[in-house]
Amino acid sequence: MEFLTEKLLFIALFIFIIHSIETLAYAVRLSGARVKMIASALSLFNIMVIVSRLANMMQQPFTGSLIDTAPKEHALEFVETQFRILIGASTVGTVFGIILLPTFIALFSRAIIHLSEEKGSVPSLIKRIFSLQYIKRGITHLSLPKFSYLQETGVKDIPIKLFCVNMIITAIYTIGVLSALYAALLAPERASTAIMASGLINGIATILLVIFIDPKISVIADDVVNQRGSYKKLKNMSLMMVTSRLLGTMLAQLLFILGAQYIAWFSKFIV
Repeated sequence: MEFLTEKLLFIALFIFIIHSIETLAYAVRLSGARVKMIASALSLFNIMVIVSRLANMMQQPFTGSLIDTAPKEHALEFVETQFRILIGASTVGTVFGIILLPTFIALFSRAIIHLSEEKGSVPSLIKRIFSLQYIKRGITHLSLPKFSYLQETGVKDIPIKLFCVNMIITAIYTIGVLSALYAALLAPERASTAIMASGLINGIATILLVIFIDPKISVIADDVVNQRGSYKKLKNMSLMMVTSRLLGTMLAQLLFILGAQYIAWFSKFIV
């Protein structure tokens, strides 16, 4: 399997970590509602989002280099196989994040309280989190998801429209860079134009996420803190969101080539 290079495995690990972080970010609001400190929780949530976005930007040059090092013969098939492995890494990373979700709800609850104790100092919080004592204490919070969580969630409790929107947005975000790079191979005479489209695609996906998804979860979290809603509803909503996110990374496999073809076609109207 000559397409399975060390560089590809490194990028796959990067993507795995990115999607694990973004999945675990859903635990922050749950933790904030749990300790009734939503504002502090959102600060921690924003830090995680910034870290994942920065990591995503860092891996893009390495992903682009896969195009440059692909063999001239059968380049399309070679790169497609490599990119599908990367999309698969996003799915595995999401699954890993879901598995660690209960653990991180407990850890984030403590982190939010510590952030308040440190008067909002993030460097002090980071120093405290990575201390040996805190790591040992964190190990005691390790726990796996329980099947009873799913039993408490009924289909009628799932907002289908929100579920589908989040799934589609996740799929778009997952393939944004990869489809743009693949479009450069489909239309080599407009390669630069196609590649630059990746920033626009990810930007649109982020805006849609902020407009349609984040406010819904934030309102439910506020209701929990103000005793107008139940923690169970927020937990069910969060489980629904991570599930739709997982399905979104799978949907990305189907939309990958279609997205690349669309970008290659659309680039004709820009040049």
